[in-house]
Amino acid sequence: MRLYRRGAAGNGMVEVVSRRAEAESDVQRLVEQNMQTVLGVRFLASEYRTGPAHGGRIDSLGLDGNGSPVVVEYKRDRDPGVINQGIFYLSWLMDHRVEFEQLVRSRVGEKAVAQVLWGNPRLICIANDFTRYDVHAVREHRRSIELVRYRLFGADLLGLERVASSGSGLQSTRQHRRGAVAPSKPGPGSAAMVQLARAVDETLLGLGRVNRVDHKTYRAYQRLSNFACLCPPRRSKLLVYLSLDPKDVDLVPGFLRDVSRLGHHGTGDLEVQLRDQADLDRAKQYFRASYAKA
Repeated sequence: MRLYRRGAAGNGMVEVVSRRAEAESDVQRLVEQNMQTVLGVRFLASEYRTGPAHGGRIDSLGLDGNGSPVVVEYKRDRDPGVINQGIFYLSWLMDHRVEFEQLVRSRVGEKAVAQVLWGNPRLICIANDFTRYDVHAVREHRRSIELVRYRLFGADLLGLERVASSGSGLQSTRQHRRGAVAPSKPGPGSAAMVQLARAVDETLLGLGRVNRVDHKTYRAYQRLSNFACLCPPRRSKLLVYLSLDPKDVDLVPGFLRDVSRLGHHGTGDLEVQLRDQADLDRAKQYFRASYAKA
């Protein structure tokens, strides 16, 4: 990742040199204070103690937009132990579901507890760099693990780049591309809508490094955070929710709708209504825009 700034009076480009954090805690504090914005994860706890028997402290605990529990581990530099350490805490989390749900209840509320999705807990490892062995290990693992490289630029710029993922990540994405399917519960949708759902699935996965997560009532597509949610086909249309501000687009009745104040399945404030391939074709620009922001 290289970042450039225009020189004085527009003369040429000057590289903004990246740097490492002075301490691991600096990265942790910066991410925790802005976790919803930079990772799409609701922050729950910092330095969470796992008890005397386990003898550990989880750097950060959170809950993503799909209800999946999230463990976040940080390293100032490259560290071959970060993945194993994170998996250790992820295993602890799966064995202490009631304790985690109590934390969610105290920080978010009872309604959020009922929406916790234990089928896809996530581990996010954030470090200045990773080795090719780290990347290979993650892609071979069954757990949902993401390696995220951070860079600090100047005094006030943070860059985050996902370099590898597993579980519902890149490995699964490649399998989906060979035979994409409609959401797991297609409901009463017609054959044409089911086929259109497959086309939407292929389009969203084809945007780049995409995680796909099946929820009970929708299918989420993630980069670092959700950028699209696809609901099961209805009889005559599909609904896709995008993480775009409806104020930034020209709303078209019957095609684009502001749902920021309306309850709906999935995440995202812009609803896209699709009825045929032509609708999908004109929706692609909004898919790309949402993906770019995630």
